[in-house]
Amino acid sequence: MRTIEWKNGVVVTIDQTKLPNEHVYLKMKKSSNVASAIENMKLRGAPLIGVAAAYGLALTAFHSKAEKREKLIKEIEDSAEILRKTRPTAVNLFWAINRIVKKARETSGDAKDVADAVIAEAQRMADEDVEVNRKMGEHGSKLIDDGDVVLTHCNAGSLATVDYGTALGVIRAAWDQGKQIKVIATETRPKLQGARLTVYELKRDGIPVTLITDSMVGYVMSKQLVNKVVVGADRVVRDAVINKIGTYNIAVLAHEHVIPFYVAAPTSTMDLSHTSDDAVIEERDPEEVTHLRSERIAPKGIKVMNPAFDITPLRYVSAVITEEGILYPEGLLKLKGSSED
Repeated sequence: MRTIEWKNGVVVTIDQTKLPNEHVYLKMKKSSNVASAIENMKLRGAPLIGVAAAYGLALTAFHSKAEKREKLIKEIEDSAEILRKTRPTAVNLFWAINRIVKKARETSGDAKDVADAVIAEAQRMADEDVEVNRKMGEHGSKLIDDGDVVLTHCNAGSLATVDYGTALGVIRAAWDQGKQIKVIATETRPKLQGARLTVYELKRDGIPVTLITDSMVGYVMSKQLVNKVVVGADRVVRDAVINKIGTYNIAVLAHEHVIPFYVAAPTSTMDLSHTSDDAVIEERDPEEVTHLRSERIAPKGIKVMNPAFDITPLRYVSAVITEEGILYPEGLLKLKGSSED
């Protein structure tokens, strides 16, 4: 099931803030609609954010009334600037925007030629994402043994991508190969992506899953209830993996309990020209912590810290699974940076 689709000048995606209780589709006709959906986490997940941004620029191109090539390119660049400001941490956003803007600038001909090229490129990126995820699943499934219990954090499934998923893609591939595995999913405070989205996906696919709170990870590991950890990533830099807040805690605990800690991330998530010192960690609305949905759970006026991501040094990462194969930490240093901020 595709999470996002282009339908003749309309981008259709699932409103993830409504899941699992309601299955509601957003129909977006403007780049600003896409920007708002990204910012408000109606769509989320690094690969999906990237493709959504590409589709946002395709909407600008499709609905533009510009007759001159230069004017259309300027409109696309203006939309790109708005999209760049939505979420600062996931590198796929910037990778996708840069790729579309580059395609627009390099396309010769009139405004229609540029628009057609941009729309085709966005469609190509969406199709590529599905293929990339399936390849990651194929490679990563080799690390999963029959009978394993795999812990995962946040949501790195089809809902975080165009389809199939990164970390959950690895789990899906192992399951499809007939490996009798089970999954432990963390709830993932404060937005509860694990409880709302990951468990929803795995239950839908018939893969056995147990939900735990984030604070139970140490307990289940100490009781030897977990064999492997597989998570996604929003950015992989030269010395670390940047992913949903709580990932670092899990990596340290896995290291302490000698449990392999794997990261599933496409090469579009690689930002190997930078280190963790360069990373901008997104700080989100305090109400995500003080409230559950619309209900307040903390006293009024309390100070709140709400970073959306944390930084896991590569020394805690057993391997990074990409569409090109399995990379061990020392192998990452040999790669050239593939993205720019």
